[in-house]
Amino acid sequence: MSYSPSVLQIQREEARRRASRRSTAIALLSTLIVGLVLTAIVVNAQGFAAVRESFFNWHYAEKSFPRIFQGILLNLRVLLIAEFFVLIFGLAIAIARTTTAPVLYPLRLIATIYTDIFRGMPLLLVLFLVGLGIPGLRLPYVPNSAVFLGTVALVLTYSAYVAEVIRAGIEGVNPTQRQAARALGLSQSQTLQHVVLPQAFRNVTPPLLNDLVSLQKDSGLISVLGAVDAIRAAGIATAQSFNFTPYLVAGGLFVLLTIPLTRYTDWLIRRQDKAQRAQGVF
Repeated sequence: MSYSPSVLQIQREEARRRASRRSTAIALLSTLIVGLVLTAIVVNAQGFAAVRESFFNWHYAEKSFPRIFQGILLNLRVLLIAEFFVLIFGLAIAIARTTTAPVLYPLRLIATIYTDIFRGMPLLLVLFLVGLGIPGLRLPYVPNSAVFLGTVALVLTYSAYVAEVIRAGIEGVNPTQRQAARALGLSQSQTLQHVVLPQAFRNVTPPLLNDLVSLQKDSGLISVLGAVDAIRAAGIATAQSFNFTPYLVAGGLFVLLTIPLTRYTDWLIRRQDKAQRAQGVF
């Protein structure tokens, strides 16, 4: 037998579609009105012509784009390398902070002090301390390039933030999960690897992706150490032309890199919320 919706069900679905279309139309109309009002305010401003020439000059945008694009590729490489090590160090610190073995108390204390220091210290200050301090030590086999030192500073700072996110996920796993795993004969490390961490990462994936978005933007701060990334390339082009359009080009490239990950994070959060509501119903 094939399913056939009732007349009442068809009427309800049609009412929902009408309400959805009405909401969409109202949202589009209000957005259009606000956009027109803001455009009128900006265009009629006294200094609009000068700002348009200084920030929206197509000639300088086209001229500076190749160098800025090469710089954004450097930012992307720094992001990928830093994110890899951030996840590894963050996971190690989180595990160290959640361990309860008395013999590992020194390790737990060091992890706690580390997170307190690097979560409380501004990233820009860490960049200066690492970028200027490590070369002063003259350590053998340690590169002194701005890209390497900037990546180290990013890893040091973001590992502390990621460690706290992962620790919250680990502590959010119900203790009965550990007890059940131990009752089945799993060791402490096997319980952590096969039971606790998979659930912890599933619960904290959206916050971790938000940290990745922040790291993606902050990768541009390595320019303060002299690395020729997108921001530095835009600064060089601006100094040569006395026009600020290259900064807008660099900002646009950063936004284009950030938006896909941001939208994916929002979608993941909505999916988890929907799953949690479904579990609450049943």
